[in-house]
Amino acid sequence: MAQPENQINAGHIPAYLLRQLPPGTDPRRVVIVQAAPRSYAGPILLTLAITGGVALVVLMIAVTLHVASLAAVAVLSATGGIGLTVNRSRKR
Repeated sequence: MAQPENQINAGHIPAYLLRQLPPGTDPRRVVIVQAAPRSYAGPILLTLAITGGVALVVLMIAVTLHVASLAAVAVLSATGGIGLTVNRSRKR
C-alpha cells in the first residue's frame, strides 16, 4: 500500500496517528475523517465575476463620458459658443 489513503481505507492506522490517540483507546474503534480536496471553482468564478464587473464599470464610465462630451459639443455649437473652421490651403 503505497498511498496513505489506501492504508486508511483498508483500516490500517499509520503510526503517527496511533501516537496521537489517548491512552486506553481501542485503535479498532477509531474513525479517521479525511478533509475533502480543495475545490478551486469558487475562487475562480469569484475572480471572473470581479474582473467582469470592473470591466463593465469602466465601459459604462467611458460611454457616459462620450455621450456627455457629444452633448456638450452639440449644445455649444448650437448656441454659437464654439466654432471649428478647416482651412485647406494649397501650397504653390
